Amino acid sequence: MKKLGSLLVLLVCMVAIAIYTSSTVIEMVATTTGLLCVWLTAKENMWSWPVGLVNVGCFFVMFGEAKLYADMMLQVIFFILSVYGWIIWLTKRGGAQVRPTRQITSRQTVVLSIIFIAVTLLWGFVLKTYTDASIPYADALIATLSIIAQYLLSSKVMENWLIWIAVDVMSIAMYAYKDLYAVAFLYLIFLFIAIAGYIGWKRELRIVERRELICPNTKQA
Repeated sequence: MKKLGSLLVLLVCMVAIAIYTSSTVIEMVATTTGLLCVWLTAKENMWSWPVGLVNVGCFFVMFGEAKLYADMMLQVIFFILSVYGWIIWLTKRGGAQVRPTRQITSRQTVVLSIIFIAVTLLWGFVLKTYTDASIPYADALIATLSIIAQYLLSSKVMENWLIWIAVDVMSIAMYAYKDLYAVAFLYLIFLFIAIAGYIGWKRELRIVERRELICPNTKQA
């Protein structure tokens, strides 16, 4: 109940800041659903996925109006990854509500690092050359990192939170620069939730690992 009260306080603060900064209705809906989605995800609540789909739609429109085209295209990918994540979280659960958390593998780290560098450079070049994007390479870098973080989140990999922390820090600066103050404040809250999410998922992973040591036959694939 106490945690729910904290969420309600944050939602009220988000609405108040949105009104104070003369945010549009769609920006208010985007920020509030975004906050609720990330909070539910950190709590490993399955409702995070349908709320997230609403959030994706709002951000798609809002980023298009702000000429942040990489972020706009990012929402399409987020929609696909959200559907994927919804399915993945429902599989191989055993007796749990969601699939158990796991850690990133060395192979995933190498492959995703190569993808990150290549996609960021290519995406930034395309935005700079063929669009009027405001900050093309920064936009592409944050967008690419976000895709990787969302993929790992959908796959229930604990390290997704570490990448989200980096994304949140850079996003705060970018959205403040673009005068999207309500969104910048939202990402500040995201930063704290991401830290809490990492701590919570790491704790849950340790519990699963201890259970597997005691009962090896209960290990999830």
